[in-house]
Amino acid sequence: MLKALVVDDEAPARSELRYLLGEGGGVEVVGEASNTIEALQLIKAIPYDVIFLDINMPGLSGVQLAEVLAGLARPPAIIFVTAHSEHAVKAFEVNATDYLVKPVELDRLKSAVSRLTPAADATPTRVERIPVEKAGKKLLVSVDDILYVMAKDDYSYLYTAADRYLSTISLAQLEAKLETAGFFRIHRRYLVNLARVKEVVPMYGGTLLLTLTDEAATQIPVSRRRVPALKKALGL
Repeated sequence: MLKALVVDDEAPARSELRYLLGEGGGVEVVGEASNTIEALQLIKAIPYDVIFLDINMPGLSGVQLAEVLAGLARPPAIIFVTAHSEHAVKAFEVNATDYLVKPVELDRLKSAVSRLTPAADATPTRVERIPVEKAGKKLLVSVDDILYVMAKDDYSYLYTAADRYLSTISLAQLEAKLETAGFFRIHRRYLVNLARVKEVVPMYGGTLLLTLTDEAATQIPVSRRRVPALKKALGL
């Protein structure tokens, strides 16, 4: 499944496109944004395979956002979805994969998605294990077993339900390695496995507290500035 972000300043348009993508198959909408600034925050937090992007929006236009994304090391594919056909030439100048005119027809959408298959093959391989140290030994910990990662100077501690392991890899490096495995930076010191989040509790001052799925019900704080992006990532 390709991971998609839908960017449109009109909520009904986002809802309609989400529905059509669900009908067409092959694409999972894991994020929505109502403007390009919000979209940039989400793109920094989660790697997307494709962005379905309106052109006329408040602030940066869809074309301007596409120009910014082109500078990324692994830019997502762009499919413009707009009511204005006159922007097509400009859209393809920024290497858009396709250009859909509203109202979008399901067959036309399927055709656009089919063009994304080669791009999906270029998605970085998902990291399965992380090298760690324990009692003087070098071990490999399965990514799926990791509850969260905590920064410790230039090193990191990886926590599983059963133990804690030291890694010589920095939190920033682990964030890059684990971005395709569903990990999210919730704090300058913490990286959490979103699949292991059981409960999200609002706290005083606009922050959040996450409870994980381990037997100890470990709780980890979310910094205030990471709250909006985390809510989007969790669909809250």
